[in-house]
Amino acid sequence: MSRPMPRLFLIRHGQTEWSISGRHTGRTDIPLTADGEKEAAEQAAILVGEGRIIDPKNICTVFVSPRIRAHRTFHLLFDHLPEKPHHVITEEVREWDYGEYEGLLSSEIKQRNPNWLIWRDGCPGGESVEEMCGRVDTVIAKVRELHRQWKEEGKGCRDVVIVAHGHFNRCFIARWIGFDLCLGTHFNVQPAGVAILSYNHNNLAEPALNGLNLYAKPLP
Repeated sequence: MSRPMPRLFLIRHGQTEWSISGRHTGRTDIPLTADGEKEAAEQAAILVGEGRIIDPKNICTVFVSPRIRAHRTFHLLFDHLPEKPHHVITEEVREWDYGEYEGLLSSEIKQRNPNWLIWRDGCPGGESVEEMCGRVDTVIAKVRELHRQWKEEGKGCRDVVIVAHGHFNRCFIARWIGFDLCLGTHFNVQPAGVAILSYNHNNLAEPALNGLNLYAKPLP
């Protein structure tokens, strides 16, 4: 009997003060707001648990960004379980490094560089488009190998989870489905939103986006 297709749950951290204001938050380590904590806890009650969409018995591993906003979101999602799934805290899934633009609004960046576009220009003193693409592709390769082992060899478990950030997740979705990084500009990834990435036609060579922003609250 054929195994079901493996899945990746790609989760953005909950709301922060800077996600509300629109400030670029890369390496700055700021906490969730009270509403952000509530959002993540509500997502856990709906999505995470035995018999739910994110079932711990199906999780092979969870990759978590080291930033406190992502790490806290992971705990809010999984701490209610009798045992948390295996997880790895890794800089590989951190947010885009905004370099000189860290903490700035897009309007403030445009005052410095009116023609700036992150999807084309990257960030001075931070990560270029090529560097970001390379980092995302490295993580995708690791996820796909775990998926291959499950599907073709029966090793491990069906699902992988990543708890990360807005720009990282938008880049990841674009690259997962085989497009240039700049396609990420067309994806709206909301705080505490959950995306599901998998494959079409029971074929690991046909990566697909199955769902976006599951149960996330609409942005104001």
